[in-house]
Amino acid sequence: MTLALEKPAPAPAAKTRTGRGRIWLILAVIFVLLAVVRAVASQPALTSSSTFSAMLILAVPIGMAALGGLFAERAGVVNIGLEGMMILGTWGAGWAGYQWGPFAAVIAAAIFGALGGLLHAVATVTFGVDHIVSGVAINILAEGIARFLSEVVYAGGDSGGGVTQSPPIKGDAPTLSLPLLSSGPDLLGDLESKRWFLLSDAAGILRGLTSGLSVIVIFALLLIPFSWWLLWRTAFGLRLRACGENPWAADSLGVPVYRMKYFALLISGSLAGIGGALLVFVANIYREGQTGGRGFIGLAAMIFGNWRPGGLAAGAGLFGYADALQLRSQAAVTGLLLLVAIVLVGVTVWQTRKGKLIQAGIAAVFAVGLFLLWLTVDQLPSEFVFFTPHLTTLLVLSLASQRLRMPAADGLRYRRGEDK
Repeated sequence: MTLALEKPAPAPAAKTRTGRGRIWLILAVIFVLLAVVRAVASQPALTSSSTFSAMLILAVPIGMAALGGLFAERAGVVNIGLEGMMILGTWGAGWAGYQWGPFAAVIAAAIFGALGGLLHAVATVTFGVDHIVSGVAINILAEGIARFLSEVVYAGGDSGGGVTQSPPIKGDAPTLSLPLLSSGPDLLGDLESKRWFLLSDAAGILRGLTSGLSVIVIFALLLIPFSWWLLWRTAFGLRLRACGENPWAADSLGVPVYRMKYFALLISGSLAGIGGALLVFVANIYREGQTGGRGFIGLAAMIFGNWRPGGLAAGAGLFGYADALQLRSQAAVTGLLLLVAIVLVGVTVWQTRKGKLIQAGIAAVFAVGLFLLWLTVDQLPSEFVFFTPHLTTLLVLSLASQRLRMPAADGLRYRRGEDK
């Protein structure tokens, strides 16, 4: 029976092909909807390269926090302390970045975030503290630690820092552009400027997603498929997920449950810390309160993504797009209302076919409300525009979520030799 945890069984090829085909179909439908709404609402920012470039910058930190939550919860530990670990990561990135540059900032952020994960592991795995209580305590403690360290390190202000911020990061990370698409003559930029239906939209999206990408952002993006491979295609990932499904059975098969949970939380904290470092790179400086609740948004994206790397990436991308749009053009947010209304109409039809009439009714009400708002309002109040990314993400993810299944032992207190 020990061999059952040595090598994960391969997924059926037919099922894999069907899943990939569904993903490509969904992406194609979303692209066409974006192009249609851009043309109807006369808002070029909806598919502009600058919007999608900003989307990557804003979505990847949330994706890293969500990925950190995925490792923790797949091992059976609820990690509501992601926000605190991101805070520690931002401070570590600011401190190391102004002295040694952006790559040192990423390493320091991962270490500082891992220390937060280690604290969570000691509290929950070793001492059996309630996971929620430990996570909330880490969130509160991280803010105090960051302020204390700033007062100690930046006291006097000679370095250009202060009690609420670090000096600027030294240097920039190298950037890359995808060959044949974004290097050489700006063919995509020329095509985007013509505003042709579908063609210009595709050019704008490709240009935004392939031009001038920081190597650190590329590294963070690659961590998503790597995490899928690690968790679902390796013996390590199988053992880690077994700890989140049934740690007592895993222990009976020789899996070191305590050690796997520690590994998972160290990885979780490191990923959240890297997400914090990416936030520092946006402003080129560490500032107090820089995370802005993105650790909690990452946790929500992970849950609505059904504890899967692809799902959490979609949730993070949705928030990043809405956030980039409201920063790029407040007028374009009205076009986003029309887009969300159309998506919710599709959700209404889908939920009705599934027999979930309550969710279908709620989606229909919001769809009608957003459509009427788009028809009657030319310029939204700035307070509403600021909240649009949160509202859009919550509406779409909560009403479209299907068959959510958390790991069976997620959040349970495990003690070797004890019954469930």
